[in-house]
Amino acid sequence: MEHARLEKSELEQAYDQYKSYGYSEDILPKKPDQRDWGMSNYATLWMGAVHNIMSYMTVAGFFMLGLNTKQVLLAVMLSALIVSSFYVLNGYSAAKYGLPFAMLLRDTFGVKGSIIPALCRGLIAGLVFFGTTTVVGAESLNVIFSRFIPNYMSLGGGFNLLGLTVPTMISYAVLWVVTVLLFLGGMNVLGKFGNWSSPIVYVFIIGAAVWAINMAGGFGPIMDYIPKDPNSSPLVFIACVSALVSNWAGPVVNMADFTHRAKSPRDVIIGLPLGFMLSYVLFAITCVALIAGTEIAFGEPIFNIVHAIDKIDNTFSVVVLILALNVGATAFVVFANLLPSGLQMTSLFPKLFTVKSAGILTAIVGTLILPWKLVSSATTLFYFYSFIGSIFGPIAGIMLSSFYIHRKRKLNLDNIYVPEGSNGEYKNGYNPIAMAVLAISFILPMSGAFLKSVPLLVKMNEFAFFSGLIVSFILYTIFAKWSKPSH
Repeated sequence: MEHARLEKSELEQAYDQYKSYGYSEDILPKKPDQRDWGMSNYATLWMGAVHNIMSYMTVAGFFMLGLNTKQVLLAVMLSALIVSSFYVLNGYSAAKYGLPFAMLLRDTFGVKGSIIPALCRGLIAGLVFFGTTTVVGAESLNVIFSRFIPNYMSLGGGFNLLGLTVPTMISYAVLWVVTVLLFLGGMNVLGKFGNWSSPIVYVFIIGAAVWAINMAGGFGPIMDYIPKDPNSSPLVFIACVSALVSNWAGPVVNMADFTHRAKSPRDVIIGLPLGFMLSYVLFAITCVALIAGTEIAFGEPIFNIVHAIDKIDNTFSVVVLILALNVGATAFVVFANLLPSGLQMTSLFPKLFTVKSAGILTAIVGTLILPWKLVSSATTLFYFYSFIGSIFGPIAGIMLSSFYIHRKRKLNLDNIYVPEGSNGEYKNGYNPIAMAVLAISFILPMSGAFLKSVPLLVKMNEFAFFSGLIVSFILYTIFAKWSKPSH
């Protein structure tokens, strides 16, 4: 009843007024007839994208850090539980009020202050994830092309450009074009892509798990697998969980871009955890089967999951499986990076960008940052996740504290949708407390990557997402009483 009354009193009646201020359809609050996402939409939202190559590489890093199979399974499922919980917590306000992420940020950070976290999510993180995921996918395409083109990996001789070889340049260009074209196809194409891609991914992922289990002599040896240098430190375990959570930290932060179309908050509360947790059960089993199974069978640890797949003799199976993983990865890039980036940049600079042009810019800059250097090893991958966690953890923590503690789950849309020239609730358009907490909560965990002589900061960096979220939540909860209107 509360939700129904809210839609009638605050959304429908105010919609025309907000539209008259010049806001585009994309960022206006969704009216009741625009709430078209039900429980099944949220249950299937990430089903295919869960199985992306970056996630598999991250879990392979767990084994390399010394975790055994049982610890890896626990870390993966604990990560899924945490991510699911944050999806619901950070997506609830949008499901209740129908607001996209960019506008929710205004409530917490101020009309102008929201630009900084929006840029962090929309452009910085979007382009980094685009680049890293695409280059990993390109390396997987190398395996396919090598099966059909003799000496493909020898093209260009020893030439490389800024660390990228000619074969990988070609594969990267192919995947870049496919991903961008899919993004440009719009929501209808994306919806159809998601509908047929998820079942295909699952069929072949299950097939890969069965192959790996057979190669290892059954699931028993895989469950008993212990790496050469085992590490039972609880801190290493927590760092692994934090890294995998950071892989999904982007959607955690801007989950509002998906939940603002919910028919009701109940669809989000049930659908998101149900679909994500069930998907992660298969992901966990497939991960340990492929990674531990291939090491048992071939006697060598394999960080890049594509190299494990390349051990399969049957070319057809290799091609289909790699393509299936790239479908998941591409879905992740498009839904979780290019689309949010386009939405955030359009909401911030409507005269400069459309959703599509901002997405293309993200893809271009995502290449110029030389993403292949970020995924060259388990060490650099974990540094990458500490950076992402240090950005996203604080944003999520401040938003959660603001909505649940400071606002007591009630928003005033008139302070969010303001006429041009108005700064809204806060003087000069900035919530000074939120901005200060954001800076402190980012600097603390990120400084641990450079100040190796300070053990506390080093540990905060290892658990960057959790550290940033917890610090920001506590600080904002304490000081929010001073973040009242100052004009």
